[in-house]
Parts: sequence; C-alpha cells; structure tokens
Amino acid sequence: MEKHALIGGRLHVYKREGSRYRQCSTYLAGKNRRISTKEESLSRAKDIAEDWYLELRGKYRAGGIKAGKTFKFAAEVFEREYAVITDGQRSPKYVASQSDRLRVHLIPFFGSMVLSEITSGKVQDYRVHRVRTSKTGQPPARSTIHQKIVALRQVLKTAQRHGWIDHVPDLSPPYKTSGKIGHRAWFSQAEYRRLYTATRERAKAPLNNRWRWQCEQLHDYVLFMANTGLRPDEAARLEFRDVAVVKDRGTGETILEIEVRGKRGVGYCKSTTGAVRPYLRLRKRNNAKPTDRLFPGSHRELFNTILAELDLKFDRDGNRRTAYSLRHTYICLRLMEGADIYQIAKNCRTSVEMIEKFYAAHIKTSIDAAAINVRRSQSDPGGARQRRRS
Repeated sequence: MEKHALIGGRLHVYKREGSRYRQCSTYLAGKNRRISTKEESLSRAKDIAEDWYLELRGKYRAGGIKAGKTFKFAAEVFEREYAVITDGQRSPKYVASQSDRLRVHLIPFFGSMVLSEITSGKVQDYRVHRVRTSKTGQPPARSTIHQKIVALRQVLKTAQRHGWIDHVPDLSPPYKTSGKIGHRAWFSQAEYRRLYTATRERAKAPLNNRWRWQCEQLHDYVLFMANTGLRPDEAARLEFRDVAVVKDRGTGETILEIEVRGKRGVGYCKSTTGAVRPYLRLRKRNNAKPTDRLFPGSHRELFNTILAELDLKFDRDGNRRTAYSLRHTYICLRLMEGADIYQIAKNCRTSVEMIEKFYAAHIKTSIDAAAINVRRSQSDPGGARQRRRS
C-alpha cells in the first residue's frame, strides 16, 4: 500500500489497492481517525489531509473532541471480566446473552463514542433509535429495552472501576409515570380445577395413542408445578436426585423436599402433599435414574392447546397465561389459605416485597377488615384523641 507521512509522522496519506482515491488517517484523543480525501492527485490529497488534521486539532483543543477510552474498548474489557467473575454464579446462557446485546445493539450505536460522551441524553437517543429502527414495525417491549440498559450500565460501571469515567450517568427513563402494577396471570381455584381435570382426561384418552406419554407427562407437570411453586427454568433443570419424599415433622404430612437450581443459585423448596403422587408417577413411568431429568421435554405446545380449548389462555385483564402462571397460582392459593407471606417468599426463593407487589393484590382475603374498620368509641369522642396527643 502506497503510504506517505506528514507533520512529523502524526498524519498519513495512503492509497489502498483497488481504490481510486487516497485516504488519510491520524491518531488523536485516544482513537484512530480516518477519512477519504476524494482525490486521486497526491498533492491535492496532502493539502486536504493537512487541513483536516489541523481542524481536528483545533476542535480537540477547544474541547469539541473528547479524549479517552471508547465504549467498544470498555465493552471488550467487561466481557472478559464478566465471564470470569460470574463463573458458577450466572448461567453460561445468560453470560452469552449479555455479549449478544452488546454486539448486536449497543456497540453499533455507542461503540465509537468516548465514554465521557455517553450522557443521559445519548442514552435517551438510543431508546428513540431502538423504537424507530424496529424490524417488526412494533416498538420493542419495555423489558427488552430494560435488558439493553442493564448491559449498558454494567459496561459503564466497569469503566468507572478502572477510572476511565468519574461517574455513571443517570440511565433511568425520563417522562416515566407511576403506572399501574401489572399483576401476574394465575388460575383461580375453579380455573385450576378445570385445567387439571382437562389434562387428566387427555392423559387417560389422548387424541392419538402415540402422544400418551406426552399427555401423562403434562398432567403431572401441571400438578407438580402448582404444588411446588417452581419456576419453569428451575423445573427444567430438576433431576430425580434433587427430590426426596419425606414426612414433614411439623405437619406429619408426606411432602417433597426439593433442591432447586435456578437463577439465584441453589435453593430449597418444600411442596404441598399434592406434588407427591405426580412425582411418584413420573419416577415409575420413566424408570428414572438419579441423574435423569423430571421433565426432559417441553410441554409448551400441548399446554397451550389445552388452554385454548378451555378458553383459559388469557385472564380477564388480557394477560397471557403460560407455564409460569402455575407458579403464580401456587403463591396465590397459599395466600388464600392464610400461609405466612414470609415463609412463602422463602419457599419460592423470592422477596416479600415481590409477593406483596405482584401477588397479594389478587387476594381480597389478605386484607384484615377488623384492622381497617376501626371506630372510635361514641361515649368518649374527644378523650381518645386527647390521649393520643399526650
């Protein structure tokens, strides 16, 4: 490649093979910069390159060009650190998904920016960009945008730890209102009874005898999930050696003790008695070894088919029901039975705050009317108020 150095080697003019025009490049403010001169003549290309370089130097001295590490550089450092630091704490699939978000969405938009140029305004520009460039014609879901902002924040925190930026800008979405809480779709007692009755009948008389095993598996899956409160991904990883049939010392009932491996690491769960018989059927039907999965296949298609047949795919608010709704059903039914909310949170490996926010609002019996409908004694209307003040 033909190459010429100018201004003490700080500027280069060159011509690539197969190209008509000459290019120029320089290293300034922590990054390589290059443009095409759009000229074939070497002398005119040199004049244009010098003018371009001097203009860049002037902008840099005036503060118009920021110096420092680029977002792409920080993202590469983050990826290397994240894979090592989270080993064993985050699933390989989740770690890979973070890399995909950076590669596909964030680096194409922020990659060439110096880290100090990424402000709250630039992040808002990115949100608008994602909506306008959606390939489906529909704006991305709020959770999709949130996932990208989480990955962006993690890269910026990496940059802050290394001293490349002083602080992480405010990444919260502007114009946000305190919208209503989207309650989780679940099955009421009557709906749940209709569901497991339908799966039981399908298991007894499948539409095609080749599908008998899948239908029997689905029936036990519905009962197992609604009596343990496991997340679908936790159930998918569950092996027979993770489950033990025990007699509970507190209640004297036979239940399952389950060692759960999920998104928060290893946790523990105690089922209701309703999960024991489905588990025993699963073990017998599959002649299971300790390392075999309880549910080796996906039940999504058959589950959705039965929901559609029963007109239960959506709840009254239009929320879509999925296998996750069986976990929501477990929590809601336990609350309706008067179980302690803290114990439910521990057993479901979540927080009391999450249950109060997303589940307890369904349950009218969780509100103690006696504690709300308090009336002051009519015989002493002022005395009680006076005593409270004192």
